[in-house]
Amino acid sequence: MAHKRYTDPDPAIDAKVAELLSGMSLEEKIGQMTQRGMAPGMTDKHSPVTKGALGSTLGVFDTAKINEMQRRAVEESRLGIPLIVGNDVIHGYRTIFPIPLGEACSWDLDLIERTARMAAEEASAAGTDWIFAPMVDIARDGRWGRIAEGSGEDPVLDCAIARARVRGYQSEGLASGKRIVACPKHFVAYGAAESGKDYNTVDLSENLLRDVYLPPFLAALEEGAGSIMSAFNDINGVPASANSFTLRTILREEWDWSGVVLSDAHAVGELIDHGVAADYEDAACQAVTAGVDIDMGSAAYPDHLAAAVRAGKVSETLIDEAAGRVLRLKLMLGLFEQATVDESLTARLLGCREHRTLAREAAVKSMVLLKNDRDALPIKPAGKTIAVIGPLADHRRAPLGCWHCDGRPDDVTTILEGIRAAAADKARIIHIAGCGLGDDEHDGFDDAIHAASDADVAIVVVGEDADMSGEAQCRAYLGLPGVQEDLVEAVAATGTPTVAVLLTGRPLAIPTVAEDVDALLVAWHPGVEAGTAAADLLFGKANPSGKLAVTFPRAVGQIPIYYAHRSTGRPAHGEGTEDWNKPYKSRYRDEWNSPLFPFGFGLSYSAFVYDALQILTPAVRPDGTLRVRVDVTNAGDVTGDEIVQVYVRDVVASLTRPVKELKAFQRVTIAPGETRELTFEIPAASLGFTNARMQYVVEPGRFEVQVGPSSAEGLVGSFQVVE
Repeated sequence: MAHKRYTDPDPAIDAKVAELLSGMSLEEKIGQMTQRGMAPGMTDKHSPVTKGALGSTLGVFDTAKINEMQRRAVEESRLGIPLIVGNDVIHGYRTIFPIPLGEACSWDLDLIERTARMAAEEASAAGTDWIFAPMVDIARDGRWGRIAEGSGEDPVLDCAIARARVRGYQSEGLASGKRIVACPKHFVAYGAAESGKDYNTVDLSENLLRDVYLPPFLAALEEGAGSIMSAFNDINGVPASANSFTLRTILREEWDWSGVVLSDAHAVGELIDHGVAADYEDAACQAVTAGVDIDMGSAAYPDHLAAAVRAGKVSETLIDEAAGRVLRLKLMLGLFEQATVDESLTARLLGCREHRTLAREAAVKSMVLLKNDRDALPIKPAGKTIAVIGPLADHRRAPLGCWHCDGRPDDVTTILEGIRAAAADKARIIHIAGCGLGDDEHDGFDDAIHAASDADVAIVVVGEDADMSGEAQCRAYLGLPGVQEDLVEAVAATGTPTVAVLLTGRPLAIPTVAEDVDALLVAWHPGVEAGTAAADLLFGKANPSGKLAVTFPRAVGQIPIYYAHRSTGRPAHGEGTEDWNKPYKSRYRDEWNSPLFPFGFGLSYSAFVYDALQILTPAVRPDGTLRVRVDVTNAGDVTGDEIVQVYVRDVVASLTRPVKELKAFQRVTIAPGETRELTFEIPAASLGFTNARMQYVVEPGRFEVQVGPSSAEGLVGSFQVVE
């Protein structure tokens, strides 16, 4: 189905915008540029809504209140202009799917589009018109709490997922009869915050900005996203919400994009704290001049912008342009025809069986099996005693993860509940918490050790609570909180085969845990179907297929750690130890160079064999297409999904280049004994980079290509780019 782009030309709508603007006062125009959260009196007769002083609202989940505000806006304000209702629908509305970082590990674009559409179905039914997602920030620092909200460290994977999520969020034919507009965020480079600390400064080259951090935003906008959110951070000394280079030069001029720019919460007023604005009026002037159309929450626009215009500090033309973009979006959304929703729809739709079925599929495909020694998994439960241990085994809040919108703990199937249901009448299940989530004491260890000793297998469920990742939840230490690592060690020391299930919103540095256990399943924060999905994998009803979208470090000192690094002039070959007697290399004295688990890595109950790599185009022009073929065989006993990855390296270039970069991938289902011949077609134009003159170029020369199951291994060939 073709998707309407909110930025597509429409002369009739443009004429209506001009008509509306011609009858509006300056204050009413600025009202359209104002967004505030729900406050007492917002639905009253004399509220900002009826005065035309509010264009959009956020953080409202009560459908009746939303409908009342919309009725006030349409029936009682002077011009009858409806509101846009926005919300942070990051990974589901009521039905909570895996956190975006987890879902990215599925590498399943169809699945991701479907979960985004389901989220839009529920959000729209409840009265939301505007989803503040997808977050498309590239993140290579696990200390940053908001890594949970994005798609990881790689721009090619992030671009593909950004497109899928925009398609899903902006789907047509929703049950409410309305449509949603997506809002990619945070523009731009927020994921590169210094020291992994939220809201912190960003200092990076324009080359890196253009080659790594900007592409996912462009992909989302090309897919038709009608809005974008500017970031909290500064970029090379200029705050994102006052940055005319990113908001006007790149966004408006280079990309020729005409959608709405929304500030992040209070970011306009925070220009004062950044030290670039003297007061709120100055902040408002800088933001609107740079290109911010809507002030989210700071009140800089509604309280100070009109005076600045009348004093000649800001041209009213800028106000007309910004307010006009907001009005245009409302018209494109059809809000003038339908602003309210059927309140009975939420009871029928939110959290329904169909949505939970999809949540289970998403959770299964998002989980990543990182270790499976001695064939510890899958567990054959018949006649077994299974000890389920750990503070998160029967936890209802943790699986929801950060930003879980209207998700509720009572909707969650816990890991323990999933295991009990899957092993009913087959196995004896013992449950011992062992410790609390952040405990400093070992008081429950004896019971846990006793339970593990008496069991045939121990499943230890550990990790982070829902509020330990996400916005403002940065961590300086990336081990398991409290004494959980000690608990894992104590259980494993009993000699009972031990499986760790890790609930987390970020990549953790847990080398001791990874060494101690026989199997390690990263479940992320998997949503409402956490327990059923985990049980499907633990007992072999489903075959693990997830692959990491982000690198797991061995130690915090390795951060930032990512596969697409540059080699340096003194690369440390191998993992590092052989270089310890050669000190003048790029390495650590006290830690390996290699990660704990690399980008793209994930195990299966199948055994996939790669063979017969062919470079079908050994010479390709910059405007041509690289074609690569490979055979992948399932040498195992069960059908499985493999994510086949293609990496390319520019061997000699005018600037130093990454040691490899993901350029293509396919997720394929392969039966036991079956061989799939896969062909990849990669535009040679995607092999370029931004050179020293800030020009995007594809330089001629030799390239290497690697095709395999992860960034760390694969078959290698080469080709030439020729002029």
